[in-house]
Amino acid sequence: MIPKSMRPLLPYLKRYRWGFVAGALCIVLSNGAQAGLPRVIGNAAQSLASGVTRHKLLIFTLQVLALAVIRGIFLFLTRWIVIGISRDIEFDLRNDLFAHLETLSYSYYQRMRTGDIMARVTNDLNAVRMLMGPAIMYSANTLVFTAAALWFMVHTSPKLTMYAFLPLPVVSVVIQYFGRRIHERFERIQAMFSDISARAQENFSGARVIRAYVQEDAEIAAFETANQEYVARSLKLVRLMGMLWPTLELMLGLALVLVLWIGGREVLAGRMQIGAFTAFNIYMMQLTFPIIALGWVVNIFQRGTASLVRLNEILHEQPEIKDESGADESRAGNPQVKGEIEFRNLNFEYEGKVVLHNLSLRIPAGTSMAIVGPTGSGKTTLVNLIPRIYDAAPGTVLLDGRPIREFSLASLRKSIGFVPQETFLFSDRIRENIALGVDSATDQSIHDAAEAANIASDIESFPERYQTMVGERGITLSGGQKQRTAIARALIRNPRILILDDALSSVDTHTEDKILNHLREVMQGRTTIFISHRVSTVRNADRIAVLHDGRIVESGTHDELLALNGYYSDLYNKQLLEEELAEV
Repeated sequence: MIPKSMRPLLPYLKRYRWGFVAGALCIVLSNGAQAGLPRVIGNAAQSLASGVTRHKLLIFTLQVLALAVIRGIFLFLTRWIVIGISRDIEFDLRNDLFAHLETLSYSYYQRMRTGDIMARVTNDLNAVRMLMGPAIMYSANTLVFTAAALWFMVHTSPKLTMYAFLPLPVVSVVIQYFGRRIHERFERIQAMFSDISARAQENFSGARVIRAYVQEDAEIAAFETANQEYVARSLKLVRLMGMLWPTLELMLGLALVLVLWIGGREVLAGRMQIGAFTAFNIYMMQLTFPIIALGWVVNIFQRGTASLVRLNEILHEQPEIKDESGADESRAGNPQVKGEIEFRNLNFEYEGKVVLHNLSLRIPAGTSMAIVGPTGSGKTTLVNLIPRIYDAAPGTVLLDGRPIREFSLASLRKSIGFVPQETFLFSDRIRENIALGVDSATDQSIHDAAEAANIASDIESFPERYQTMVGERGITLSGGQKQRTAIARALIRNPRILILDDALSSVDTHTEDKILNHLREVMQGRTTIFISHRVSTVRNADRIAVLHDGRIVESGTHDELLALNGYYSDLYNKQLLEEELAEV
């Protein structure tokens, strides 16, 4: 019967059940050989007491040697099989965790710290591996050898066996008490380790900000405080474990004293042979390590189950956005998709706050739509609903006249080139960053995409050109270079819909004009959506929508909006004034 705390591992145990069967057989054979050794030594002591001969010595030496060889072989096989299986389970579990994390929605990563996730899939995963390998192996060894030794000991002297196992109930209580405390303390240690990992990850990612605000000493002090708390919690666990093993040794020592005292009197009284008494004492000595190992196993088990709970929290997390039943896998990825987008009476709230109010907007296929508005008006939220980064109510977002939920996530997103506000580049070559998600990308297509995004000349000026490593999050590139690389990454997908969420904010107006001219050529006949605070970016769009407090307050062409003398006109006049002042 598998304990409830280990049931999440049941599929993995089933997957390697025949390996465990082979390991169990090796455990039985190795412990059988070990259990036979005291009998041989006992027989030798009894036989040699009546006279020592070379023949007797040879026979008993060969028997001991044979048992030692058998035990050594099967002990090696046990470790090879069982520990090997634990590594295989670790491999499978790590893959499953990563694959599951890849399916989780964006909101999960907004509320979870990266360092915490990393701590779980490294430190906690290792604790679970120890649970599936050494803990199982040593537990099985202890149980099998104790059962074999008990059979021989009862056969030798039931009375002496009763005294030998007299402290066993106390040992059981001690193990339960310490096990519970170890579990609680290890959970607190892992939580603190997650905090430390998260703090370190944030410091490394935000190194520029920390240096810009001269916060090195403050961050070092904060990290040291967290580290001291981690060490303090760890020392409490060490003290607890330090008490467990001596306590178990004391219980075993008391049992040995009883056996020596009572058994010795039995031998003196002639009720027990010296050979049987010798074998009995060897069994008692051999039980020392299994009893001590039992304390170690309890420690591993409590650590492993505590970590398994933390891993299981990830595995039980369900993506908030997923394919609807019957979603059409082919439609959104089909070249016949026109790219018409419509928001119909859309209301959307995020974390209890209403962001979009009864919004209706239609973007005809093959046209360009620009969205402007003050910060916090809901522009980014609106475009995030198209690739379903967030999910709107059913029937409020449509693609080619069909509810967007009728398309599978994979095929929908393949039809969209999305450049978000926060540009993210991987720590890889520029080539791989541009070709992301396009396995068939050629050098020519990568160059063409870079040319369209006006980044080709920059890349070709680098010593290693498209083989240049960009560093973590593209740290070696400027803000404008990162944005243009991200645009090239979107264009190489040849998308039916292109969304640029303030993706030209880090480039100058001259470069911006070049990029927009290229985009007009590349996206001819395709749907393009711009979000920008610059009028220069949006003025040539087919239509412009002004978003304010989650509502469309103005809509039309550049000239039509200027004639309204509203928000767009004010924005245009302010930017004209800024340009005039800059020239002065």
